[in-house]
Amino acid sequence: MEALLRAVSLAGGQTALARRIGKTQSHVAQWLRRGRVGPTACIPIETAVGGQVTRYELRPDVFGKPPQQQPREAVR
Repeated sequence: MEALLRAVSLAGGQTALARRIGKTQSHVAQWLRRGRVGPTACIPIETAVGGQVTRYELRPDVFGKPPQQQPREAVR
């Protein structure tokens, strides 16, 4: 739930987050009460906050661990 609270804060509140993802404020409030976000809302939330909160943080039980970043080759 910490990830969802961060997303709400980054978006400027429950209503602001809801508007960004095409949901109502009551959806966001319900997720906060239940302690988890519906899986179909995770990617829109991630997008709405510019990736500062990820789907992997919101629902690790659905999306698993974040993929490892591949090391970039040095530019010569």
